[in-house]
Amino acid sequence: MLEMNPDIVCAVIERAREFHAKEEVVIPEEPGSPADDWAIQVLADHVDDMTYLDLKTQLEDLDPEQQVTLVAIMWLGRGDFEADEWSTAVEEAKDNWTPYMADYLIATPLVADYLTEGLDMLGYSCED
Repeated sequence: MLEMNPDIVCAVIERAREFHAKEEVVIPEEPGSPADDWAIQVLADHVDDMTYLDLKTQLEDLDPEQQVTLVAIMWLGRGDFEADEWSTAVEEAKDNWTPYMADYLIATPLVADYLTEGLDMLGYSCED
């Protein structure tokens, strides 16, 4: 079902937890208005943060198919899709792919939790 090494997803989860655990990282649940570029603004605040840069580089170094898979896993874990809708989630993520997928993933509150839950729903775990 998963056409990506789960270890890659686990490495992203670990980095995302490190970044989001930092005290100064505040990502709003929703923008104040539809015109707000809240995700870009939040990420701009961390441009010199090595944890952020490492995570962003890790995500940008993935090929588009892997980025699509990560987004689909995140959506699964967030409850947007059920495990039996995996193909639909992947197709939806593919249809919505942009070169800014790394920013989208990083700016998603609880991304590490969603990726962990999504992996679990697909029968994978980051536990040793």
